[in-house]
Amino acid sequence: MPNNSPKTLFIACAALGREVKDIIRKHGWDAEFEAIDARLHMQPARIGPAVEQRLQKAQGRYARTVVVYGHCGAFDLDEILNKYGAVRPLGPHCYEMFGGEEFPRAMEEEIGTFILTDYLVHAWQKFVVQGLKMDKYPELQQLMFGNYRRMVYFTQEENNTTLLARAEEIAASLGLELETRHVGYGDLERRLVAIMENREQPVTSMTHDDFSLTAYPVAET
Repeated sequence: MPNNSPKTLFIACAALGREVKDIIRKHGWDAEFEAIDARLHMQPARIGPAVEQRLQKAQGRYARTVVVYGHCGAFDLDEILNKYGAVRPLGPHCYEMFGGEEFPRAMEEEIGTFILTDYLVHAWQKFVVQGLKMDKYPELQQLMFGNYRRMVYFTQEENNTTLLARAEEIAASLGLELETRHVGYGDLERRLVAIMENREQPVTSMTHDDFSLTAYPVAET
């Protein structure tokens, strides 16, 4: 590895990009960052190949590669990471990573809970409304969201009035009550720190829970 190469490459889902870059800056890590389009969550079978393509290009250039994804329906992801000696933060998805024990608590309180994050509030129109084609077929809203009973917003930025107002609009458009809980970067940051310090990552009661894994469709090839 050339002497002037960063020691670590972070490859992250764009839904976590802003937070991961901020965590890198906060801790002063010698690292580079690359993002992968968050819209691949709509076709989870494409996540593994997209990650592997980045890992192939990075071979031999970094001392360590960290892939910041949850399980996210990509059933081949961990096998790919093992193949290239890469690691990822534990967890089925960003809701559990950000929320920590707040995520299983929210699910225990009301199973029909839809979780928002800062990214999802920012990208709602493009990622959800247009991504699920509800702009073209409004009847899909009931199909997609009809069984939810409330919306819980896990905020990364505290007291961002613009995001809070937008979250209220989103909840109202779906006929759901909104509850806000500030979680910051939660276990995402703690797990990345543990990786960088070669320590065991913290887990929650749902980090390895079957419910969290089966919440996603099988990633068909």
